[in-house]
Amino acid sequence: MFKRRLFTPGPTPVPEKIMLKMSEPIIHHRNPEFKEIFAELNSNIKYLFQTEHNVYTLTSSGTGAMESAVANVIGESEKAIFVNGGKFGQRWGQLIKTFRGIPLEIKKEWGEPPTVDEIIELIRQNPDVKAVYLTHSETSTGTVTDVKEIAKAVHQISDALIVVDGITSIGAIELRMDAWDLDIVLTGSQKGLMIPPGLAFIAVSERAWQKINKTENRTFYFSLKKAQMALESGDTPWTPAITLVIGANEALKLIKAEGLENIWNRHQRLAEGIRIGVKALGLNLMSKNPSNAITAVFIPEGIEFKKFNDALKYEFGITVAGGQEQYKGKLFRISHLGYYDELDMVTMISALEFALKKAGYKFQFSSGVNAIQNYFLMNL
Repeated sequence: MFKRRLFTPGPTPVPEKIMLKMSEPIIHHRNPEFKEIFAELNSNIKYLFQTEHNVYTLTSSGTGAMESAVANVIGESEKAIFVNGGKFGQRWGQLIKTFRGIPLEIKKEWGEPPTVDEIIELIRQNPDVKAVYLTHSETSTGTVTDVKEIAKAVHQISDALIVVDGITSIGAIELRMDAWDLDIVLTGSQKGLMIPPGLAFIAVSERAWQKINKTENRTFYFSLKKAQMALESGDTPWTPAITLVIGANEALKLIKAEGLENIWNRHQRLAEGIRIGVKALGLNLMSKNPSNAITAVFIPEGIEFKKFNDALKYEFGITVAGGQEQYKGKLFRISHLGYYDELDMVTMISALEFALKKAGYKFQFSSGVNAIQNYFLMNL
């Protein structure tokens, strides 16, 4: 018997208070009781996005919000820039192509973020580009992109919209939609919002609405115009995931009580602790600009991933995420996104040491634990 601990970048652990709230008897979504909860959520979630614009609730995973951000925005044969530096940046390109836009790719080595100059140069070559699609925190590589500086530079020379996948950054990494002049920002429920999968949220600026209103709508379920119309009466266009909406509302109360700046600082501290711990074990990070939401770590040479991962999961109860696509079996990804504290990170490094030892890796046992504990001791 052992306690199971989840260190994946979605789903992330759900606070007990939220689980209890979601276990209450179901209510109907077209009555005042639900509308009151939904109105509170719609107010509180603006704080999470740091925006005064409406944030629309979709019953889907984060990919549904990504699809909405393309299908409602990019018309047939219109150009859109995307950065292919990981699995989810790559997804922007697939969506643009699916909805018959013209994807303009900036291809990066996995773990390396795009630069402002690369994006500006591509816009200068294509002045008719309609949008730039960015991934704030690339989940597959644990890499963060400087969307603030990119947005500032793009808006100085172009009318192109800035669309940001904030799926693993919202609620973990500083993001200020209005202050940074971002046009569309989206996230999913099972990340920094700390509830199970099934909801996506998408915030839309006035500049983005001007483009949406000129674009032929090629989606039904993910229509932002339908979402906007429904929200005007405090509703959703389709049956929402009622229990998840209730859970999200409770999560937003916890987030407001802690304070976003405190949450961003906590994630920075947890991430740095993990990075210090794994480096003390002689392990290498994948990212050249690491995210505070997730840390991607290469498997040591000569160590079999399955043996290491089986020990971690089945002997010590720890679930991490593996590598994706060409990095499958070559790295593992540790989440510090959402409902975690310093002792969770110490537990993670401790279990990592045990699993590496089981897999045959040679290192100074307890060196990682000592390193992370000393860091937290100096930064509590």
